[in-house]
Amino acid sequence: MAKPERLVPCPRCRKAVIWDTNNPARPFCSKRCQMIDLGKWLDEEHRIPGEAGMDEEASDSYRED
Repeated sequence: MAKPERLVPCPRCRKAVIWDTNNPARPFCSKRCQMIDLGKWLDEEHRIPGEAGMDEEASDSYRED
């Protein structure tokens, strides 16, 4: 008996995507959606909430007012 296809929404455009190891852009529907999402992380539009990292704390302490 064949396993049913598992569909998940693309995190970027919400298009239904088959969750399969044959999709190199998984969980995205395409390389384009994958690169748009990566760009948002690199531009810091997406962030994981939490405490400031050591680099952020250090740069604040050297600021001249």
